[in-house]
Amino acid sequence: MNDDYFMKMALKEAEKAFQSDEVPVGAVVVFQDRIIARAHNLSERLNDVTAHAEMQAITSAMNMLGAKYLSGCTIYVTVEPCIMCAGALGWSQISRIVYGASDEKRGYSLFSPSPLHPKTEVTRGIMEKECSQLMSSFFKGKR
Repeated sequence: MNDDYFMKMALKEAEKAFQSDEVPVGAVVVFQDRIIARAHNLSERLNDVTAHAEMQAITSAMNMLGAKYLSGCTIYVTVEPCIMCAGALGWSQISRIVYGASDEKRGYSLFSPSPLHPKTEVTRGIMEKECSQLMSSFFKGKR
């Protein structure tokens, strides 16, 4: 199992969001090479601006582990986390963040390069083309 495999799983979650008319962002949390949480955006369905894929995945993973922190875990997310999600990931002390497409309008790196825990490793651009295409298709349909 590698980054591409787990990003494909996150893309499946993003496709679920797309089919539900949610912004198509998906996330999976991996611990010891096993997916322990899967999530996608639920902001429209829950009428909650904080119901981003990452926030849902963080909560689910913590519940699965029975832990307050996600040390030793990796989150795979199809789009660069926003500043809210990056802050939550920082507080979770997640070990690694892997994302596909950069978010040129709302990605955390535009606002602050360091809302993350100092030990968190970030890998960018995994399956970037596929992740970007899904977002583009969604917003093209909205225009």
